[in-house]
Amino acid sequence: MQIRFDNRIALVTGAAQGIGRAIATALVGAGATVHLADIDAEGVTATAAEIGATAHALDLGSPEAAAGLVEAIVAQSGRLDLLVHAAGGVRGQVGRPIEAISEADWRIIFAANVDSAFFLAQAVAPAMKANGHGRIVTISSGAGLRPSLTGIQAYSSAKHALVGLTKQLAWEFGPHGITVNSVAPGFVRSNPATERQWESYGAEGQKRLVEGIHTRRLGTPADIAAAALFFLSEQAGWITGQVLSVDGGRS
Repeated sequence: MQIRFDNRIALVTGAAQGIGRAIATALVGAGATVHLADIDAEGVTATAAEIGATAHALDLGSPEAAAGLVEAIVAQSGRLDLLVHAAGGVRGQVGRPIEAISEADWRIIFAANVDSAFFLAQAVAPAMKANGHGRIVTISSGAGLRPSLTGIQAYSSAKHALVGLTKQLAWEFGPHGITVNSVAPGFVRSNPATERQWESYGAEGQKRLVEGIHTRRLGTPADIAAAALFFLSEQAGWITGQVLSVDGGRS
């Protein structure tokens, strides 16, 4: 099965590094015209230049920002066919007892992982509905299906919410030819945050983690990109509202 995206316009968020970058790179390789969005202006600009994409540096934490981004893409490329929302993460937080969590700590993780996904869905809906076609893929997490290895309450809660949003959007968008699915990665060493988490486990913790995976290896960004590209493809046109665990069998 060959998956191609010739003449398709794609947006990948959180694309400056890690999983988002891997998905964007794979889309370019499969023929898509790709726009990248990330809060890291230097990183997203460098990635775009390297892979042959268009960079947009912004914080997607408001409906105005999401709408402005989609308007800019449609103005430049004529339409928007594919959306992968890979932005999110732990925003520098580490696991702490619930008594130590401030309201700001809680809300910033929800803003990064859930609010932006909702605002982007709002923004792309008119264009995709008008075309009668669209593919949306959210990058959730194993933490959206069970307690998080990070120990961060807000992160696990936000990823569970993202899974719920994905399923709700699939129901709403389905009659318009738009599918909405989610990829839930297992542990992937893909950015500085996951590297810090990996180091925090120590040698024994790392060994236990790998031994708890059926395939006895950690995932890679390319593993997640492969799953995302399938959901984006025409071959997945009758698949929606699904969450695919890509975790080597840990689940």
